[in-house]
Amino acid sequence: MDINIKSVEDVTVVELAGDVDANTAPIVREKVVPLTAPGSKILLDMTNVNYMSSAGLRMLLSLYRQGLATDTKLALVGLSEDIEDTMSVTGFLDFFTTCETVDLGMAVLK
Repeated sequence: MDINIKSVEDVTVVELAGDVDANTAPIVREKVVPLTAPGSKILLDMTNVNYMSSAGLRMLLSLYRQGLATDTKLALVGLSEDIEDTMSVTGFLDFFTTCETVDLGMAVLK
């Protein structure tokens, strides 16, 4: 799992590459959840994530809850069809703003 975190204007962009599973989800949570701060904006770029297990979904739920508690705006970008389907079936899509591209995600967060 590669995690690249950068700031673009007032948005924290987190680029993930690799599978988010039981081995990597705790690492992602450890790096991303602390980025939530009052009024922050986080764009989670998942363009290079092909697989997400239930551990990955739990990590997203943790991120959502922490973001809700801190009034963090969060957008998920580049979900694969499989991940989007899984999130839809489980109801997770209702919790997140999703966009197809980073540019659209940035526009939504501004």
